[in-house]
Amino acid sequence: MTDGASKEVFELPIRVYIEDTDAGGIVFHAKYLHFMERARTEWVRSQGVGLRAGLEDNISYVVQRMNLHYLVPARLDDQVLVTAEPIASSRVWMTFRQQVFRSADRRLLCEAEVRVACIALDTGRPRRLPDNMQMILKKFL
Repeated sequence: MTDGASKEVFELPIRVYIEDTDAGGIVFHAKYLHFMERARTEWVRSQGVGLRAGLEDNISYVVQRMNLHYLVPARLDDQVLVTAEPIASSRVWMTFRQQVFRSADRRLLCEAEVRVACIALDTGRPRRLPDNMQMILKKFL
């Protein structure tokens, strides 16, 4: 999957397990947040950024804002693809477009826009995105 600039959109395959579902075998709404968090984390890793190194440098990332739209439920044993695509940034935050598709038919199940802020781990106050993250974001934006 690509955007208009022909850049690859990161995709993470995830299997839906019983722990992700309610008694009826439908994915519990909050689990989509877990899936999206994993995809953003793996996107960062795929760009060569070590999260543990960031922690050692007093850097953490927190979700500041999220807007979700649920369309169709995922179910037990579904294989889903979760995307992570940076669409905007500032000196202290980055925004991702994220989508969850059922792999079998590429049906859109859920979509979100997620703003992630960079903070100082010790104070919880906003801090500038590290230089390496700013350089990575420039490639996508």
